[in-house]
Amino acid sequence: MEINKDQDIANLLPYDGVVNYYGKIIPTNKADHYLAALLNTIKWKNDEAVIFGRHIITKRKVAWYGNEGYSYTYSNTTKEALPWTKELLELKALVEEFCGDKFNSCLLNLYHDGNEGMAWHSDDEKSLGKDTSIASLSFGAERKFALKHRVSKEPVGLLLEHGSLLVMKGTTQTNWLHSLPKTTRIKTPRVNLTFRTMI
Repeated sequence: MEINKDQDIANLLPYDGVVNYYGKIIPTNKADHYLAALLNTIKWKNDEAVIFGRHIITKRKVAWYGNEGYSYTYSNTTKEALPWTKELLELKALVEEFCGDKFNSCLLNLYHDGNEGMAWHSDDEKSLGKDTSIASLSFGAERKFALKHRVSKEPVGLLLEHGSLLVMKGTTQTNWLHSLPKTTRIKTPRVNLTFRTMI
């Protein structure tokens, strides 16, 4: 795939962080192929969290893949990394070529339809290190991705396309929250891959 290294990607954030949206980096027919493969080969499980002492099981499904021996703890639950699949390694190499970072793990989310989303949060767990890059690859239903500044509450939003790449880096996780708002309009699934570097 031809990659234009000199392409000037604008920062979507006005201050206190960097979010670059590369748009569709995978043609629709290839993106369709990857979506089908991810839906059928990934070991999906309902996400679990312990919030204010209550054990919550979400409708949204997740999976955690990575280099051997990595575990990931968030919302008071720990996941052990599964070994990379062929498709995940292909996508990891593509994403690394685009953004120039190396990743050792990937958290995958499966939203069955628009009734499933993600509340405001930041990916600032200690195991991710400080100010590291997170590359987000989207397949399936186009969904709105929302950001808001922790202090000023200034909003930023965009539509994540099928086969598109978004990269959050710098002080984004320290200063900004992000979410995937629910919507009754979307009736089809979305799969999101967030490539990360665990320390």
